[in-house]
Amino acid sequence: MKRTLTALALWAGFCTTASAVDPITLGLNYPRTGSYKEEGLAQMRGALLAIDELNAKGGVLGRPVRIISRDTASRPDKAVNNVDRLVEDGAVMLFGGASSAVAIAASKRAKERGVLYFGTLTYSNDTTGKNGHRYMFRESNNAWMSARVLGQYLAKTLPNKNYFYVTADYTWGNTSESSLRQNTGSTDTSKHPGLKVPFPGARLEDYRNALTQAASSNADVLALVLFGDDLVRAMRIAEDLGLTKRMQIVAPNLTQSMVEQGGPGLMQGVIGTEPWTWRVPELEKSEPGIAFVKNYAERYQLYPSSSAASAYSIVHQWADAATRARSLESENLIKALEGHKYQLLKGPQEWRAFDHQNVQTVYAVKVRQRDDIMHDRTKQDYFEIVGRMDGAQAAPSLDEWKQERTAAGQPPQLQ
Repeated sequence: MKRTLTALALWAGFCTTASAVDPITLGLNYPRTGSYKEEGLAQMRGALLAIDELNAKGGVLGRPVRIISRDTASRPDKAVNNVDRLVEDGAVMLFGGASSAVAIAASKRAKERGVLYFGTLTYSNDTTGKNGHRYMFRESNNAWMSARVLGQYLAKTLPNKNYFYVTADYTWGNTSESSLRQNTGSTDTSKHPGLKVPFPGARLEDYRNALTQAASSNADVLALVLFGDDLVRAMRIAEDLGLTKRMQIVAPNLTQSMVEQGGPGLMQGVIGTEPWTWRVPELEKSEPGIAFVKNYAERYQLYPSSSAASAYSIVHQWADAATRARSLESENLIKALEGHKYQLLKGPQEWRAFDHQNVQTVYAVKVRQRDDIMHDRTKQDYFEIVGRMDGAQAAPSLDEWKQERTAAGQPPQLQ
């Protein structure tokens, strides 16, 4: 973290002294503290790398780019206040976050301020569904996309199993659980029970109570619909209770940071999904992706996570839209982004016009065995990709999206 902040300070100083042209300011609204802080740090690293690359090529529209940031602590009220402060400090675009509640609340405020908001890690269906609007673009996949590829893999490898759900009680957790239940045939809560835990601020007793009840059930699959530090804390209790050996653990959205926090011994065998891993560019034969992995590893002495890749991609996609539109105005950028197809760090992607969802391939992943990870040259090759689904197949259709909007009392088009 110290290295990242030092780099930011040096870079900001460069921008003010190396050019008389006013820099373009981007605002990163991210978790520097709280349960999702590791994901936030990765976003800062990815964003800094992208900005340095842009400035090395002359910036955007002939102006250098700089970044300013605020800590959300994964709290929506704080994130909303941050939007005001970032805009007042000159930010023309905002991005970041690792909580869907944060992304939804902050993007609504950004819309009121006339500024685009790009969501990095925000997997709730609501982000581009019932709470979607014209000023929000989501770079990551949604919960339904995760559930479809994960459900496909689980149906093939673990058919007709009993599930027990432990879910963070907020928009991401609830929509992720609902989507996974639908895609695994576990909607009958009497046969496949579950418990909610508070978010943010769940205590160890909350996890222990939920997992003790899971241990008393006849479940074969334990679905931990938790993220960041929360997932790691629950996994430690699950291990103490012997559940990691007794049940198959499923976590709908995994990241490299979670495996690093928990350690590969604790996390081995956990099944989940990722929109990107540092092995994907090689798999998809993406030369820009391979270069990103190389440059990130050289700069930070570790391989990039999906959090870092998301922030990096957003900065480059914003810059590309501004260049094509020859404008920094939000309305012009919306027109440039809607329906835009591109390839950057993986295969084909598209900013879908009707909901601003980024449509892309999603991967089912399984954490490799600890011994395999430790014997690998990199010692950071955590995930085995066990399944994949193209974005067009995984994402909700226009009709499904309209049904969701109508059920929530929202108009059938973004406002």
